[in-house]
Amino acid sequence: MDLLTPPLSAALLAFSLCVVFAAGIVRGFAGFGFSAITVAGMSLVVSPARVVPAIFMLEVLASVSQLRGIAKDVDLRWIGWLMLGNLICIPLGVALLAWLPETPLRLLIGALLLAAALALRSGWQAALEPTRAARLGAGLMSGFINGVAAIGGIALAVLLSTSKMPPAALRATLIALLLFSDLVCLASAALIPSASQASGSLLGAETLKWALWLAPAMLAGIWYGQRSFANVSPEQFRRHVLNLLIALAAVAVARSLFSLLR
Repeated sequence: MDLLTPPLSAALLAFSLCVVFAAGIVRGFAGFGFSAITVAGMSLVVSPARVVPAIFMLEVLASVSQLRGIAKDVDLRWIGWLMLGNLICIPLGVALLAWLPETPLRLLIGALLLAAALALRSGWQAALEPTRAARLGAGLMSGFINGVAAIGGIALAVLLSTSKMPPAALRATLIALLLFSDLVCLASAALIPSASQASGSLLGAETLKWALWLAPAMLAGIWYGQRSFANVSPEQFRRHVLNLLIALAAVAVARSLFSLLR
């Protein structure tokens, strides 16, 4: 496959690059949300199955590109427990999809996240005490939701927004965890056979082509988003993150409803 040949027509590629740039801005600012925005936007012009493996690859690149600036801010008391919870529950969430209807389950989770984000944005006060049980519980819950609905980052952001974690630490911890969970997803994709890929797995030449064409727009968006993060107060950051959570959860609910009613 010629990697330099565009994967879409000029107009559709331009639209896709705009979506990825906007998602990159969100990722650079908040530390999460790239996959949800990219899949929601690009699914209007291309099948999600064609680009999701490439999005995993881009998520890893995004986290690696941000690690240098955020490594010192990662909350080490949280990250180990969150990784353990994700490692345990991502496979459980995926396995559950084999037993329960996929779309209603994702609709339920999206609706719960939307309700929680709206409650927090309206001024409802909740405090997540940073005990070991709470850290592991947050990791287990986000890992399970990631396995079921691929929106574990949104779920974790809702949980951590109720803690007293400073914005820089919250953002850095999300980025570090997403790097870990996306590497787990990439490893899984490499082992899953695919009839559409000559390599025999979901990670084939087409995945690399999509990643190469979309990466510059994502990195440019991340650069812009990082500059925006440096200019906001903790109160502004929390407000912006909650607004983003509401929007992303609403998108997840809308996609599930559309699939259910189609």
